[in-house]
Amino acid sequence: MSDAQSTEQSRGASALGRCLCTGVRFEVCGPLRPIVYCHCTLCRRASGHFAAATACAPEKLRLISAESLRWYPSSEGAQRGFCGTCGSQLFWKPAHGRHISIWAGALDSPTGLGSATHIFVADKGDYYEITDGLPQWPQWPQPTQSSSPRR
Repeated sequence: MSDAQSTEQSRGASALGRCLCTGVRFEVCGPLRPIVYCHCTLCRRASGHFAAATACAPEKLRLISAESLRWYPSSEGAQRGFCGTCGSQLFWKPAHGRHISIWAGALDSPTGLGSATHIFVADKGDYYEITDGLPQWPQWPQPTQSSSPRR
């Protein structure tokens, strides 16, 4: 971490991240969820492959600089945050507002995060297989869902 980054990072920040050109820089001051891999068509089109994202409570995300942050309403249910200068995909914000997803690749290392599950595997590309042994859900996992995920 550079001296400039360390002076801008708040005490207690659990993660620091940025886009490729540093036009968007952020910190998270709270817990991050384990990585969820999303294979939905929208994530694949937006990122060029499947997405790997963590998440936090919206009030735990602090934008250090956001001059080039842009939001795209990719569906009725969510917006995607990206850098308008370099194009880096950074955030996914659902309309319900209970969390904000952060693309794992935008975080500075080490993250200390582990992987949890794959979602929307029914929409995954036909050019790869999922072989890591993590749970696989055809769509969104449902808390009351009686069926187990695919493995």
